Amino acid sequence: MLNIIWIFFFLSAFMTAVIKLIVMGDYQIFERIMSSMFELSKTAFEISLGLTGVLSLWLGIMRIGERSGFILLLTRGLTPLFTRLMPEVPKNHPALGAMVMNIAANMLGLDNAATPLGIKAMKELQTLNPTPNSASNAQILFLVINTSAVTLFPVTIFTYRAQLGAANPTDVFIPILIATYFSTVAGLITVAAVQKINLFDRVVALYLGGFSILIATVVGYFYRLPKEQMLEQSALISNIILFTLVIVFICGAIYRRIDAYEAFIEGAKEGFQTAIGIIPYLVAMLVGIGVFRASGALDLIAEGVRALVKMLSWDDRFIDALPTALIKPFSGSGARAMMIDTMQTLGADSFAGRLAAIVQGSTETTFYVLAVYFGAVGIKNIRHAAACGIIADFFGILAAILITYWFFG
Repeated sequence: MLNIIWIFFFLSAFMTAVIKLIVMGDYQIFERIMSSMFELSKTAFEISLGLTGVLSLWLGIMRIGERSGFILLLTRGLTPLFTRLMPEVPKNHPALGAMVMNIAANMLGLDNAATPLGIKAMKELQTLNPTPNSASNAQILFLVINTSAVTLFPVTIFTYRAQLGAANPTDVFIPILIATYFSTVAGLITVAAVQKINLFDRVVALYLGGFSILIATVVGYFYRLPKEQMLEQSALISNIILFTLVIVFICGAIYRRIDAYEAFIEGAKEGFQTAIGIIPYLVAMLVGIGVFRASGALDLIAEGVRALVKMLSWDDRFIDALPTALIKPFSGSGARAMMIDTMQTLGADSFAGRLAAIVQGSTETTFYVLAVYFGAVGIKNIRHAAACGIIADFFGILAAILITYWFFG
């Protein structure tokens, strides 16, 4: 899918440029496209290089969290919920631990740890699958929760916002938390409706009710505040929560007698390698998006949607962030590049820049996860997995748009 999207950027840019040259007499169009290619390849390298310090910082902190047993605590806390949602999975089965650790890793922004844990969970669930070529109910539920899971610590988004000049990189934290909540609930309700899962089970209701009350409290608190005070309070609370989490990790390391400094250094080394490793991917996607934008193809699509929105008398500022939302279900790196492009073009603290960041944090790459997780165990019949995942994505993106208008509109 990523290959198709990337090729589409170049072919559509070429066709649009040819039409502009022949029909409109725009003799500079190919010069602008080539300039964009060279400029954005340089920009991609500079962004990746600039990310090194921030990535090293946060991955170092997250490694302390791993070593201090924070994920293990989350595993113990969430296991009762999973045993109710997936009754076909026996208690104490290895799949439960792998699933909870995968979701906990996603919640904490540990992408590198989440994927192998997710594949391990899918393989464990496959041992319980009576029809190996077809996805089981448990596998589908796990995948949909995985693709829409709440993100408590969107480190990557904070990192890019900091790198691209945001005045307060973490001011999108509360909006992301609320948007991803709606995505998760929508995915869970959709799967529950298809699989006839009892969401009113006492244990399930306690978990969902407790988390819903927490989100409702957050929403209620911010709803009563004036706009300026809401932004100020959101940034303050976000920073307090994040730094408190860092202190909790360190205190956990002290309690377990773990060398927090060495753990940080180990994670920081991974941060350096990650920053260097994303250079070719970022160059590829930013250059593809750059020629797509320079040719005018992106503007044509955006203006078409904008005209429709204006006909309906709606506010059209969300359209500038729509490319991130449209690509997100198919490609995480593609959506990330679109987010970066939006923040670079319009500003990290612009309405569209913030919306792109919130969309990026509100959902996962559904089709990528489908391909990787089901491909790892040889499943060909995915049943209702894609439909449920897309519904979760839709509600997450819709919530992101509405919440961005609420906080920053």
